[in-house]
Amino acid sequence: MNTFGHLLRVTTFGESHGPAIGCVVDGCPPGIPVAPEDFAADLKRRATGNSRHVSQRREADEVEILSGVYEGVSTGTPIALLIRNTDARSKDYGAIAAQFRPGHADYTYWQKYGLRDPRGGGRSSARETTMRVAAAVIAKKWLAQRGVTVRACVAQIGEVLPQSFDWGDVETNPFFWPCAAQVPALETAMDALRKSGDSVGARVLAVADGVPPGWGEPIYGKLDGELAAAMLSINAVKGVEIGDGFAAVAQKGSEHRDVMTPEGFLSNHAGGILGGISTGQQVSVSVAFKPTSSLRLPVQGLDVDGHVVDIVTTGRHDPCVGLRAPPICEAMLALVLMDQALRHRAQCGDVGAVSPRVPAAAPKR
Repeated sequence: MNTFGHLLRVTTFGESHGPAIGCVVDGCPPGIPVAPEDFAADLKRRATGNSRHVSQRREADEVEILSGVYEGVSTGTPIALLIRNTDARSKDYGAIAAQFRPGHADYTYWQKYGLRDPRGGGRSSARETTMRVAAAVIAKKWLAQRGVTVRACVAQIGEVLPQSFDWGDVETNPFFWPCAAQVPALETAMDALRKSGDSVGARVLAVADGVPPGWGEPIYGKLDGELAAAMLSINAVKGVEIGDGFAAVAQKGSEHRDVMTPEGFLSNHAGGILGGISTGQQVSVSVAFKPTSSLRLPVQGLDVDGHVVDIVTTGRHDPCVGLRAPPICEAMLALVLMDQALRHRAQCGDVGAVSPRVPAAAPKR
């Protein structure tokens, strides 16, 4: 499956080192302003080469709009977007074309298809996520018209946690880190990690504010279930939490339940979702990214003939792939929310406002 969504459907195509990558956004309502320059900011945030702490592959990431837009607005027909690959270096992967890199999808793709594209990992590359971010630029516009905003940050790198939290700091540093005072130490740590040839994992926090109550389905189309599936579809993701997530295991029921008052909810341990349906609170999702497996440190592995070989991965790789992930997690959150909103409107658009409407959060006293 290379398509996700129900009413808003996104299909992505292309490989890391192929001639181009692209997507088709189907089911998008008409009348949304869409122009090539609208995609530049979010694609730059996701891109490699923005700092010395990420892969130095430098792609232009210029979006070509092939269909679905007329005189600057969406027409309601499929929107096709294309980005040409301009900085692929396939020769970096010549030595491992017949080897299975530990921690990669090489072996599983080989077992599934009987062949694989070894250049940069093909479809298993983070390059594929570029088109998710592009598609979500449209979704973010539609959501913003309805008062919904989506943002994300890196909330953990290895064992390092933020000492304080300020959303205003997130876009001011190469780590999407919410505590500016820690950035110099993170720079030093990442420089040392890169020189050692090793890598580390990261946790990304993505949130949506302004989501009204009622989005989501009761059982098989749960908002949190579809968010989890969407985040886990991102390459290198190994875990997803909604709200407090696994921390809820150690909580008492009297602590975890989010008490409602006429002034608003007193807490948000559930991450803004109950019974698979949004509560009107902030929707909160945490996403765990594994350490990058493409390392120049030698490791023993197997080749396609089953022989033991020494594997060394060359090329341009991230010491922490999670550092580029906030725009990707934002994208998946926005796309799922827009799809759920369209589904809610289709089934329950005539229900209207229902009382009582509990504010997202009670005023702090």
